[in-house]
Amino acid sequence: MGKLIIKEKEVVVPGDDLAEGMDYLPGNGTYRDGEKIVASKLGLASVDGRAVKIIALSGQYSPKRGDTVIGKVIDVTINGWRFEINCAYSSMLSMKDATSQFIQRGADLTQYYNIGEWVTATITNVTSQKLIDLTMKGPGLRKLVGGRIIKVSPSKVPRIIGKMGSMVTMIKTQTNCRITVGQNGLIWLQGEPKDEILAAETIKKIESESHISGLTEKIEAFLKQKTK
Repeated sequence: MGKLIIKEKEVVVPGDDLAEGMDYLPGNGTYRDGEKIVASKLGLASVDGRAVKIIALSGQYSPKRGDTVIGKVIDVTINGWRFEINCAYSSMLSMKDATSQFIQRGADLTQYYNIGEWVTATITNVTSQKLIDLTMKGPGLRKLVGGRIIKVSPSKVPRIIGKMGSMVTMIKTQTNCRITVGQNGLIWLQGEPKDEILAAETIKKIESESHISGLTEKIEAFLKQKTK
């Protein structure tokens, strides 16, 4: 019979025992040592079905295929655009992945995306040399006009989104802001200036208090107090 040693969202350090028995499986940030599952990094313990995993409290963004990211145009080349996506490697958007429209060879590509502009895109490929390909073809992928960009730790993004999008939906509702969360730790907010400030303040509060249990209720009370 398996036994959990830790509580959900408990802060653990490398070497901490998390579970005993073979009923539980080691997930991200953990390993098996005999009958026990042990933490291999600092973070929040989490149980997903039978898997015991660690949600990192800090760390750089590691790009993965399928991630939706927010990126900034840093160069326009002869056949596409280069983006900065909050990691050590820049990424490329080719003409064929930029739009459903046909782009004629030799066209002025700045009329689509210009240097300094922000977009929401999806990563389609990451090579072993860390060359990253993007696409703008997909639901919700678009140029981000107006608003503001804030930066959070990529490891806190799941907490900011919440289960089934519950946390970010609550922030949108209470602040009347449009919000797009990139898995690379960049977040776009658009609304009235005071509402953008409140949304940014709320997101930063979630980031700094992500390890606290009952966080959803705490953020709900915070927003109600601020908006009453």
